[in-house]
Amino acid sequence: MNERAEFRLTVSCPDRLGIVARVARLIADAEGWITEAAQHTDTEAHWFFMRWVFSLPAGRDTDLSGSLGDLAGEFAMQWSLLRTDARPRVVILVSREPHCLTDLLARWRSGELPMEIPAILSNHRVLEEVASCYGIPFEHLPVARETRAEAFSLLRERLDLLGADTVVLARYMQILPPDLCSEFRHRVINIHHSFLPSFIGARPYHQAFARGVKLIGATCHYVTEDLDAGPIIEQDVARIRHDDQVEDLIRKGRDVERWVLARGLRYHLEGRVLTHGNKTIVFD
Repeated sequence: MNERAEFRLTVSCPDRLGIVARVARLIADAEGWITEAAQHTDTEAHWFFMRWVFSLPAGRDTDLSGSLGDLAGEFAMQWSLLRTDARPRVVILVSREPHCLTDLLARWRSGELPMEIPAILSNHRVLEEVASCYGIPFEHLPVARETRAEAFSLLRERLDLLGADTVVLARYMQILPPDLCSEFRHRVINIHHSFLPSFIGARPYHQAFARGVKLIGATCHYVTEDLDAGPIIEQDVARIRHDDQVEDLIRKGRDVERWVLARGLRYHLEGRVLTHGNKTIVFD
């Protein structure tokens, strides 16, 4: 039997008759063996989404890519075909808080997150020792109000040189400039310590405490030019007691932040997140 490799196909296009049948025919013609299939239609937007996993004989992905390219023109289709064993290069940005970073690194080392981490970049040196423990290069890129433009210009240069496929803001407490958000559209993932769209911006736990909420949450989302308003990938909540203080909200919230960021990043790495406008389809 010929050697085979596993691939992941994602498709997004206007909904119409025959999409599944045509794509399935192309995969069959390439001797593909489908092992996972998920699709969804947004009936209001009349938009179709699909994510399939299948194996192909060695070299047949080139033929399939050509056929999909032809089909894409006919169906106005956005598509991606990648090997499932690909390990995207993920650069992690942090500031002072360690909980999201240490959780991601532990999951990465255990093999739960299929990625390479070429570097951890930070505007502080507080977490340099954490990076060292995992053998990951750490770079200090300070951001001061007077040199903000120069700092983010250097950050962009470093991301380019590091070959970043994805950027994760693991409690990186800086607002990225609009041009950087645009360049890495749907490739910058942030964890916000609030159940968006509630309590955007700074000190959301203090805002939640002042409002007297009974649930706090965290939101993993793609970063856009609009603060804390990008497409949402994952969310979760924790219950708050009447006698919880701000410090209790922060403590409980850190747990939720870890879970939500890890799940959201894994969905992204596995190609389970498709976007349309400001909404996401997550094939979890």
